[in-house]
Amino acid sequence: MNDRLEARLAELREELEGGQGILAELELREATTRETLLRISGAIQVLGELLEPPAAVDAEPEAAVAALR
Repeated sequence: MNDRLEARLAELREELEGGQGILAELELREATTRETLLRISGAIQVLGELLEPPAAVDAEPEAAVAALR
């Protein structure tokens, strides 16, 4: 009986170790994916801003200053 219990205990320990390894790999992959998505999001924002038409510039600076007063 003890031999069977010890064998089962060894199996469970191996499964636990394997599961922990898989979890560590998944956590690393998640972190890497989050960093990649953050970089992509930043690139999208920059490119979107570059593609926006420039703000209308007033041809007469004096008129723009007077409008602020």
